[in-house]
Amino acid sequence: MGKERIVILGAGESGVGAAILAQKHGFDVFVSDFGGIDDHYKKQLIELNITFEEDRHSASDILNASEIIKSPGIPNNAPIIKEIKEIGIPIISEIEFAKRYTSAKTICITGSNGKTTTTLLTYHILKNAGFNVGLAGNVGNSFAAQVANADFEWYVLELSSFMLDDMYSFKADIAVLLNITPDHLDRYDYKLDNYAASKMRIIQNQTNSDVFIYCSDDEEIIKVLKKSQVHSKKMPFSIETKIEEGAYFLNDNIHININLNDPLTMSITELALQGKHNIYNSMASGIVAKVLDIRNTTIRESMGDFKNIAHRLEHVAKISGVNYINDSKATNVNSTWYALESVSTGVVLIMGGVDKGNDYNMLKDMVRQKVKAIICLGKDNKRIHEAFEDDVDIIVNTFSAHEAVQVAYHLAKKGDTVLLSPACASFDLFKNYEDRGNQFKIAVKEL
Repeated sequence: MGKERIVILGAGESGVGAAILAQKHGFDVFVSDFGGIDDHYKKQLIELNITFEEDRHSASDILNASEIIKSPGIPNNAPIIKEIKEIGIPIISEIEFAKRYTSAKTICITGSNGKTTTTLLTYHILKNAGFNVGLAGNVGNSFAAQVANADFEWYVLELSSFMLDDMYSFKADIAVLLNITPDHLDRYDYKLDNYAASKMRIIQNQTNSDVFIYCSDDEEIIKVLKKSQVHSKKMPFSIETKIEEGAYFLNDNIHININLNDPLTMSITELALQGKHNIYNSMASGIVAKVLDIRNTTIRESMGDFKNIAHRLEHVAKISGVNYINDSKATNVNSTWYALESVSTGVVLIMGGVDKGNDYNMLKDMVRQKVKAIICLGKDNKRIHEAFEDDVDIIVNTFSAHEAVQVAYHLAKKGDTVLLSPACASFDLFKNYEDRGNQFKIAVKEL
């Protein structure tokens, strides 16, 4: 009997990590990418002697697998996926595969917005508290590669709905669901219920010794909770109501009541992360920390000195009294709403790109109140013009970060903020949101 064959579709961070782990456990491994493979990843595959192909999916090399590990970016309607499903070969995510080979405990964070920030803040608190902890999922290095090469006792994992869709026996010891707002609906038959069900997979397989942390102010979460069986211990957080066991917000203070003998109260002025949405993110991370019995002083210090990631409300420069902010990671409408909510000055907003079936209505009030001009940065800006033509006097089309920044420089007055917060994916003009953010930063520095 030959070695069991595992085929990995997609040769990015998660795919190459899965290949490393599969090889370590004696599988016959083949990696296939429909696009070109980045040199950095190609070098790793060559060094490990792992066979791969790029710019195609060869059915003859794929359909003989006993299991397929799929990159989260590949949609279910891709031709090769349909063929695999017809034959009935199981398809799993890198996260599902990696968890088979580790007994580490997992803290899993999902939501339409704020998950990267919350994941990084949670990781920061645990690290400061001396935990032996890894960071993976949508951020950091591949979970599978870390399981193969590191020896962490805990992992903080940022999980997207696409990852959750291909997870079956995986269990989160602590699950966090921040919010559910329309995003990626093109992958869910344009039905919010399908997307919400996908997010709720974060609690599958949990038992009464596990914990489920969620926002009780979020209508969609409350709606889907009514239809879900939850076996784990529920710990909600809220800005609107007082919570007995969980976290709530009152008189500019966050209150975290997990261990009732030792509650944590913290003024929002002490938090490194500002803006209403970040109160939610901080409460979620704070509950995790208290569940793990981390000392209040450590939680306070960590929440006070945390530095957020690049491309998420990142201050770039102040030029002639105008602030330039890079929020390129805002790839959906809700993220852009949060960005506008956290800015108190007049805004010149740079937005646009690949529209994922966006509903811009939720932005209209915020745009009317704060936005002086919209600069579109994308190949097709028709829907942005239609959405906001009655709300803002100036809407301009641009086709490069440099051009967008030049136009913004002329439109912004002293005291204003130029905000790149696209509400769209970046693939029409850029490699990814990081590339878009970096080009914006370069263009600002050239002013």
